[in-house]
Amino acid sequence: MFNHKYFLDLTDLQYKKVRLPWKSKLSRFALWSVAAVVLTIIYSWVLNGTFGSPKEKELSQEIENLKLKYSIMGMKIDNALNTLDDLELSDGNRYRPVLDMDSIPVSIRNMGTGGVERYEDLVGYSNSGLMLTYRKKVVEIKNRATIQFESFRAIEEKKNEWKREMEYLPMISPVNIIYRLGDGMKFRDKHPVLGTPQWHHGQDFSTPYGTNVYATGSGKVIEAGWNSGFGNCIVIDHGYGYRSTYGHLSNIKVTTGLNVKRGDLIGLSGNTGTSTGPHLHYQIDLYGQHKNPLYYFNDDLTEDEYFDMIQTLTAQSKFR
Repeated sequence: MFNHKYFLDLTDLQYKKVRLPWKSKLSRFALWSVAAVVLTIIYSWVLNGTFGSPKEKELSQEIENLKLKYSIMGMKIDNALNTLDDLELSDGNRYRPVLDMDSIPVSIRNMGTGGVERYEDLVGYSNSGLMLTYRKKVVEIKNRATIQFESFRAIEEKKNEWKREMEYLPMISPVNIIYRLGDGMKFRDKHPVLGTPQWHHGQDFSTPYGTNVYATGSGKVIEAGWNSGFGNCIVIDHGYGYRSTYGHLSNIKVTTGLNVKRGDLIGLSGNTGTSTGPHLHYQIDLYGQHKNPLYYFNDDLTEDEYFDMIQTLTAQSKFR
């Protein structure tokens, strides 16, 4: 119940209720409203200062969660950088030297990560330093990973080319290695047939008449026919500057323009051309320069090992 004030009206000797003018009522209402607002503000300020607002608590928790995520991301970034270090080390010390490729300069691997304006959106925050550090590391990973990807792609291409080159180079004996070697690369004071001094630019194999002769590397037959000096002769272009010659054959089993694989039977040894007896003249030229064939194959195989190799090469050729 509200307390009301009364006064004694002397005109009629009665107590009557005191009634305030409307202005006074308005003033009192305004005063109470202001007091209520002030008290509310003071209460909120004290309460928030002591315990914090729910919104602030929510934001604080979110900030802590973000810091935790940044910390986990930082460990992952460091692990990624360590992995990149290992990949770059293998790239420079293993793969490229083996394939005779130049190493990637440090200046290219350590490309710049952009100017200050690139990170303007991260400036001005309480944790700007942390965010800038991680952003720069992420950009570094992106740049280095891109360079490493391109490097591995170049290595893969070089590996495939190297593998193809190894297949094409003349790198086995043209006949069974059990056969005795004849004259090698040397200057002969007297040619056995012509009787004049001259160079012998290949390796002779003292083989029986009709011995199988095999292609020593993959390539294209560019000559298959009669040669005035070598008689029945085959010349194979292996690419990469290499050519191999097989002379004094009794029989030719390939034709000009035919592509052959290492280990393919291409002819039979004989005694045609300028020759004193059955043998095979085998010659290797690199960009027109004569090379010693003995440097291009291993002669410590047994007869069985040699024919196992030929059979393996022949089988591989059939499935290509």
